[in-house]
Amino acid sequence: MRRREFITLVGGAAASLPIAARAQQSTKMKRIALVFNTTKVSDMVASNKPIRPWFDELKRLGYVEGQNLIIERHSGEGRTDHFAQLARDVVSTHPDVILVQSTILVLAFKAATVAVPIVGFVGDPVAAGIVSSISHPGGNITGVSSDAGVEILGKRLGLLLEAIPKPLNAKFLVSREVWQAGSGRAAQDAAKHLGTAITGALLEGAINEAQYRSVFATMEQDHVDALLVSGDNPLVYSQLIVDLAAKSRIPAIYQFRETVALGGLMAYAFDLADSWRQLANITVQILKGANPGDIPFHQATKFELVINAKTAKALGLEIPPSLLLRADEVIE
Repeated sequence: MRRREFITLVGGAAASLPIAARAQQSTKMKRIALVFNTTKVSDMVASNKPIRPWFDELKRLGYVEGQNLIIERHSGEGRTDHFAQLARDVVSTHPDVILVQSTILVLAFKAATVAVPIVGFVGDPVAAGIVSSISHPGGNITGVSSDAGVEILGKRLGLLLEAIPKPLNAKFLVSREVWQAGSGRAAQDAAKHLGTAITGALLEGAINEAQYRSVFATMEQDHVDALLVSGDNPLVYSQLIVDLAAKSRIPAIYQFRETVALGGLMAYAFDLADSWRQLANITVQILKGANPGDIPFHQATKFELVINAKTAKALGLEIPPSLLLRADEVIE
């Protein structure tokens, strides 16, 4: 595979400097490789809005793109079968820090380097086999966990089970890599604590629209009646997942509140903006010389329950009043 299959763009004012000037300035500037799993590089350059809190926090801490910071933007564009090559390509550029979004990508970077510091935005890093300890990661990887521990998966599944009368066939929509790395066992343990069971609705290899349609068609045939959606599903497919769940009449709970606004049934969602600010803080610690292995993974602590009452009605569900009263937001 040619490296040009993955697009890389050096962002900000530094990108427009003459080569000689860039070479001279690079000794004074720090360099971050920002790697997303699906967002196109052109979209990342056109708008920093989704991760504006990260840029704002970096600025507050004294790091500004184009002044003392070079940010190189990379994207896997959803081609999970090529993530390993993307990781090797990025590592070969020797940035000061690599910031990686999604568990699948972090696993690829873990395999690619034990030297370059990696800051990951992941689900459960222990369950996925990224680190052995949240508080003492060791190695070259740390970051922010949105889903650490069985208790968060259990909370999401428990909330979903409250909304569904006697579910018999629950599934976890997740990639095979993440399921096999340990998240599958965590989900099954969470279900066991609730007196039920869950199995995987697994996405294989390159995740794309055709694969989602195939997985949902199978779930519809199998009469799946409860769906836990992994936060590692690429955000670019959020609307597709919501639409397929509605078409298949499968009640689902998500990790991001934005998904409920798109028509998803419910979410037990963490504070996304705060998570990006925490990622910036960790990044700056490493830029200033800290060892990533000594920095504990930050765990999301604030969660909100969001319910789409319109979607519930379309699914023929009557959400218990006690659950509605506990919701932080109900979309009518």
